[in-house]
Amino acid sequence: MDHWVVIMILGIVAISAFSRIQRAKYNAENGIVSDRSRRRHGGPQALLDPAQPSPREQDLQREVEGLRERIHVLERIATDGRHTNTLAAEIESLRDR
Repeated sequence: MDHWVVIMILGIVAISAFSRIQRAKYNAENGIVSDRSRRRHGGPQALLDPAQPSPREQDLQREVEGLRERIHVLERIATDGRHTNTLAAEIESLRDR
């Protein structure tokens, strides 16, 4: 093999190794978890604590609870034989929330 081919192959290997090291440093400084690390440790779900819901899930859970309360009040209004004044007061209390 020609010595220039060997030098070129070594150069490519050196550039590849240098770029991997730089990428790993950047990811470590910025808290980025690589795909390779995720696969090694059980995927993206392994990085999350399954006992703790995400902030988005917590917001959605609060919204669902609020909607359930409103449905309960609306069912009570619709099924109870109340007078018109009581019905108006119930509606106004819902608007205040």
